[in-house]
Amino acid sequence: MLRDAWALAIEALSWIELQRLGERLALAKTARQLGIDDPKVLGLAHKLIIETLRRQNLIDALINSVLAPRSISEFKLGTRAFLRLYTYSVKFEGGVVTNASLIARTGRSVLGWHQLNDVEEALGRILSRNVNEIVSAARDEEKVALQTYNPTWFVRYCFRMLGRSEAIKFLERTSEATPTYLRLNSLIDSEENILEKLKKEGATVEKEPKVKYTYRLMENKMPLTRMQSFREGLFYIQDKASCLAAEAADPETGMTVLDVCAAPGAKTTHIAQLMKNKGDIYSIDYSRRRMTVWKREIDRMSVKIASPVVADACKPLPIKLEADLVVLDPPCTSTGAFAKAPSAKWRLTSRSVAHMADIQGKMLNNCAGYVREGGYLVYSTCSVTLEENEMLIERFLKWHLDFALTDISPKIGVDGFRGLSQCQRLFPHLHDCNGFFIAKLVRQN
Repeated sequence: MLRDAWALAIEALSWIELQRLGERLALAKTARQLGIDDPKVLGLAHKLIIETLRRQNLIDALINSVLAPRSISEFKLGTRAFLRLYTYSVKFEGGVVTNASLIARTGRSVLGWHQLNDVEEALGRILSRNVNEIVSAARDEEKVALQTYNPTWFVRYCFRMLGRSEAIKFLERTSEATPTYLRLNSLIDSEENILEKLKKEGATVEKEPKVKYTYRLMENKMPLTRMQSFREGLFYIQDKASCLAAEAADPETGMTVLDVCAAPGAKTTHIAQLMKNKGDIYSIDYSRRRMTVWKREIDRMSVKIASPVVADACKPLPIKLEADLVVLDPPCTSTGAFAKAPSAKWRLTSRSVAHMADIQGKMLNNCAGYVREGGYLVYSTCSVTLEENEMLIERFLKWHLDFALTDISPKIGVDGFRGLSQCQRLFPHLHDCNGFFIAKLVRQN
């Protein structure tokens, strides 16, 4: 079991670095590649990957301190991945120091003796290196970056946006996993019946106040995706902030809805549920692969009113309609979801924010043309940056005088920044969910 888990983790980390894949996609790709499907092995590999990526900047700083004058970047992908996993295991995972020799043997069996020959001596030095010395030697912003496992540029950005004290609270929370939330599917069964079935399968949940159908997972005895309730479409694994975004849109039965950037299906299935499967939803996404997942989720959740459209939302869409509601959740930097997708932290730079905001602006301007008079446009991201959120909305309103912000219900988050009090922001350290931004606009007559 241990060897298989480490083989998966080493290969998946290599794919993440080579092809910029997300954690789950890289693990799924590697599991298929190696023919491993044991849930316990996959679970251990997933933990190793996530927890190592979460701390990658401090792990790399420690490794480089013992490799000097060489650095980790000089080695092959597999060796880099093993060094990071090894360092996490012996320095950050409590009680595993005594297993350092076992881990080293496991790495040799996966990669071969020759590939690790150059770093054999470094393994012992990593074991004895003091992590606190690495942190203490850093300057202020870099020290906070190492302590909270965040890029230095992002620490600097958050200091400017939130102030030092609040920024540190937010940054510290990004190093911890946020709770898992389930949205119960009333299209198939009542909440009461679903709760009873979850209980029988060993899942304990707690109702989340204010947000319909949303429950916090307190305990589960098996992986959620392997539960019979999941296979039957009785629940969707969906963050509380994402659930709020769909509820803020307030879709009604009989509406015509345009769901833009719809895959893998959280918004479409949620909107259809709120519409009681009555009306029309046109779901847009540019990725055929992601739309294959969307189709599977639509079927699993028993949605009957959604039609897929593969198209680039930055350009005119291949459909003609006036929608009562347009919902846009565009690609973003995911700076509010670092806790669940830590690999994103190390792919981004300060320039990534402006680049993403440019794409989002094109999508938002394009989507505006499909909203009927009196209709609504809901914009949301799982990013916390100003450029992708308030500043984008300000610019949009400047050039689209027929749109105006409107109140969002329910009120769960804090007010948007820059005076946009009708928008809502959610933060992991305040709301126990992903960082999120939601704006709701009405097209005036």
